Amino acid sequence: MKKVVVVVFALVSVFSVPSHAAPSRLQEIIDRGVLRVGTTGDWNPMTIRDPATNFYKGFDIDITTELAKDLGVTVEYVATDWKTLVSGVVTDKYDMTGSAALNMKRARVAGYSQPYFNLAFVPVIQKQNFKRFRKWSDFNSSSVTIISTRGTVQEALVQELFPKARHSVIQAPLRDYQQLLANKATVIVTSNIEAATITNRFPQLTVAKVNGMRRPTPVAMLLPKEDQIWINYINHWIELKKTQGFFDRIARKWGLVRLDVR
Repeated sequence: MKKVVVVVFALVSVFSVPSHAAPSRLQEIIDRGVLRVGTTGDWNPMTIRDPATNFYKGFDIDITTELAKDLGVTVEYVATDWKTLVSGVVTDKYDMTGSAALNMKRARVAGYSQPYFNLAFVPVIQKQNFKRFRKWSDFNSSSVTIISTRGTVQEALVQELFPKARHSVIQAPLRDYQQLLANKATVIVTSNIEAATITNRFPQLTVAKVNGMRRPTPVAMLLPKEDQIWINYINHWIELKKTQGFFDRIARKWGLVRLDVR
């Protein structure tokens, strides 16, 4: 009889859920009624903040608004910058971010959703210098000044691609293209997404006609890496929306061209 009791007790112990198990953000968000999304507001057309009204718009905003709607909650956008984008997820300032390029340094401390869009990088220059630069290697010179924004993927990328160039790193809210417009930089390297936007907005800027784009990179949402329940939910949502053509529709709305990464 004692043996039966011991066996039953052991089975109960094995299959009992530990009382100290951490709750998922998924349930916390539902209980709170608010999805907190970290966004920089300075990556046109992905996330654009109007400083006068604090209103956000863009591809990311449409995506996360739809996610909040499907969760049955409201969305709150939390201002951040590229330098603190990851730490905001880690320290629970927000539940997730909008689009962020996949990066192994970020992946050491934060989780990622599955990707839903792809980008690549191009050099943007003053139109008056169009004939000067014909190859990527033309920028790898001490006569070239390259500016990047701290915390972005480009900060490390330009150091790797152009070790001989002069490098300058700025802090948000300053933007690299503003420095290029002010002739404080010879070139900036940005995504094909943003390059299309800023060259349309500032006709004195152009994408250098070099031999192709560099570093095709998927983009995804940054999430707390320890919360697999929340990550699984987001991944299921992304897969469903991909199948329904949602991401393609929002991309077309904002003039984004899909880049096939193979």
